[in-house]
Amino acid sequence: MRAALESARAVRRTLPNPRVGCVLLTPDGEEISRGVHMGAGSHHAEIDALVKAQLSTQGATAVVTLEPCNHFGRTGPCAQALIRAGVARVVYAQSDPNPVAAGGAEALRAAGVEVESGLMGEEATILNREWTQSIITGRPFVTWKYAATLDGLSAAPDGTSKWITGQPARLDVQKFRAEADAIMAGTGSVIADDPRLTVRDADDNPLPYDQQPLRVIVGETDIPDHYRIFDQTAPTLHIRNRDPIKVLRELHDLDIRHVWLEGGPRLAGAFWNAGMIDRVIGYIAPSLLGAGQAALEGAATTLADIGTLDIEDLTMIGRDIRIIARPLSYPRQEFR
Repeated sequence: MRAALESARAVRRTLPNPRVGCVLLTPDGEEISRGVHMGAGSHHAEIDALVKAQLSTQGATAVVTLEPCNHFGRTGPCAQALIRAGVARVVYAQSDPNPVAAGGAEALRAAGVEVESGLMGEEATILNREWTQSIITGRPFVTWKYAATLDGLSAAPDGTSKWITGQPARLDVQKFRAEADAIMAGTGSVIADDPRLTVRDADDNPLPYDQQPLRVIVGETDIPDHYRIFDQTAPTLHIRNRDPIKVLRELHDLDIRHVWLEGGPRLAGAFWNAGMIDRVIGYIAPSLLGAGQAALEGAATTLADIGTLDIEDLTMIGRDIRIIARPLSYPRQEFR
């Protein structure tokens, strides 16, 4: 299972599908092949492993990070493919939370296949945390990223904000951006900074168009056509609405599972106040402004309104501090 998880983890993004790895073993426990899902429309991990198999799969064991699917989508049901291949035993880590695709375990058992579930289930769920939560909640998982000075300011009084953090931190952001399938900013931030909102390599070159997340502009203000967000390096969508729930509903309808929210304390505040932020990634620079714009425009009026975070990671990135945290207590709303 560890090898299957490593295979799945090596793929940067498969959204709107989960990252899945599979290892096929002979009845004696020798490895036959490894498979991995590369993204929507490509082979699922189980099928990929079956295609790569150079030995007989009769009586084999399939070790999979996610319960094999049992539905017809862009590809056929993996459970049925494993049955046809003569697989005798299936071990999977995470149960499929998607009601459309679930039922693979029951189908396998009905065909006489031995099934074991839950092995390294926690690790598999963490691997696909954004996808899993999106499936369960019916809305995209939202990561809010911000950069600020040590005194919590993200822009100077004149609105300038480039660059608060150093180059190592800006490069670090790119690997997180690459894991999302949408990058979002408000119209005010776009007009002020003219950002590209793309995933770029170490030389500041954008990745190919088909590897870029959807760029999402939120707000009613028109953006001039010459702004870089409308260039040909990535697709762009302008949602003329400021209501976080309506924005996320529209993105969910487009099969967006993970939104990377950056650019604008007002937009971030709207999502925070609506309870629609699931992870916070902050880059704190060892510098002070003393005056300027706060990183977040919230609705708190007293310390009783404070939102608390559970810090999951604290790392130095160059001279800056990166904090990854999960909101614990703040006014979450039900997504409807």
